[in-house]
Amino acid sequence: MLFFIDTANLDHIREAAELGILDGVTTNPSLMAKEGISGEKNILKHYRTICEIVGPGRDVSAEVIATDFKGMVAEGKQLADIHENIVVKVPMIKDGVKALAYFTEAGIKTNCTLVFSAGQAILAAKAGATYVSPFIGRIDDIGWDGMKLIREINQIYTAQAYETAILAASIRQPLHIVQSAKAGADVVTCPLSAILGLFNHPLTDIGLEKFLADYKKVNG
Repeated sequence: MLFFIDTANLDHIREAAELGILDGVTTNPSLMAKEGISGEKNILKHYRTICEIVGPGRDVSAEVIATDFKGMVAEGKQLADIHENIVVKVPMIKDGVKALAYFTEAGIKTNCTLVFSAGQAILAAKAGATYVSPFIGRIDDIGWDGMKLIREINQIYTAQAYETAILAASIRQPLHIVQSAKAGADVVTCPLSAILGLFNHPLTDIGLEKFLADYKKVNG
């Protein structure tokens, strides 16, 4: 399972990259705004910087703002021209599916975002999306089971031999990462805090403390 970091924060991206486990980045307008990145020129420059940090062969999802077909195609082409790592992120709406099919035909990688049902995931796969992003945390927020959706999509994609990768999004905690892996997600995208949370276990801390104490007794 691939690890993507869901942020526009360059320091977080660098830290994740330095861990040696980073496979890509996902961003969206909200994350850009959170970092104070505004204006078309600055946003495009920021995407290029992210691509340079993660290095070659690691996908960086950049989201279109338009909600109409022509607008999404125009923005998507502009984003794809930034860097070879760019994956055009398109919302799960009717014109979004049309745009996915267009980009697929043009050889541009895509990420279908805001997916909340297996039916939507089927449409994205039929349109040739590179990634489909079910939002696990937001599904859990309304009292449904986000992991059940991952399992359903995985079952359908396996049965139908769809090549679209399942990208578990809206990850809120380290447990979501583990559960996504068990449910068959190909990728998880999450904040740095969720990734770092995987390191934590009280027995690890206790064991390390004991090893160091024993060493000190023997070696002074």
